[in-house]
Amino acid sequence: MKPAWTVFHTHTHFCDGKSQLEQYIEAAIELGIKAYGFSSHSPVPFDTTWNIKREKLKDYLKEIERLKDKYKGRIQIYAGLEVDYIPEECGVHSFPQIDYSIGSVHFVEQNDEGEYWEIDNTKTVFRKGLKEIFEDDIKAAVEDYIALNIEMLQNDTPDVLGHLDKIKMHNTTEKLFDENDKWYQDLMTEYLEEIKASKVIAEVNTRGLYKGYSDLYPSPWVLKRMKEMKIPITLQSDAHTTGEILKGFTETAKILKEIGFTELYSLWDNKWQPFNFDERGLFI
Repeated sequence: MKPAWTVFHTHTHFCDGKSQLEQYIEAAIELGIKAYGFSSHSPVPFDTTWNIKREKLKDYLKEIERLKDKYKGRIQIYAGLEVDYIPEECGVHSFPQIDYSIGSVHFVEQNDEGEYWEIDNTKTVFRKGLKEIFEDDIKAAVEDYIALNIEMLQNDTPDVLGHLDKIKMHNTTEKLFDENDKWYQDLMTEYLEEIKASKVIAEVNTRGLYKGYSDLYPSPWVLKRMKEMKIPITLQSDAHTTGEILKGFTETAKILKEIGFTELYSLWDNKWQPFNFDERGLFI
């Protein structure tokens, strides 16, 4: 059986991606990908530069249905969203019409003007929010971020937990905290226990690796703990261009095999299920 990849964390021109949906499918088929999912950033109840507009959601889903029909028999195509969890504002429950959900926390608390802090924006935006909302207390900010993720897992569980430690995005260049610190290790232990209890599939996201922000999301030491806890994982690129669809997959698959993972989860025949893998892909 020839291995092949599947991809489900991707962004198009409907949100902050660069290409149209069909261009991604054409590229995916060229790469030998067997299943492909679109996961535009979900609508949120305020303006951003990167979330899909609510009035565009119908067009987004309609275009995916068109592509499903056009490419039937050549590649499995799924309609998803990367859903922003914002307490009492939005979450997975807001979008019942999709095939799957990736639950993520990008917005942490609000400043005095009511503006949400985007934790994965530029270093300038990150520093501004950290100072305005948390008075430069990175420990308090990380605690808040993880608490929001846990609240999402408990109250609005997605199919996949997206980039579970994205709060570390600027840590490599800013040196905001040490992942070896006891407070961070303790927080991560609590977080992983909640991930395990929720039965969610945790994403291994390669974007930090290939964009040079950090290493993988989550860090390799966290992955080792996840392996020990038997937390299911899926490998995803968080692609924003057609050239990023499989970026970092070969290198990361090798890392996962070295840690001891033997299975990756994929959406296949409308069901999330585990498959054996190697650095070339899944054995579907």
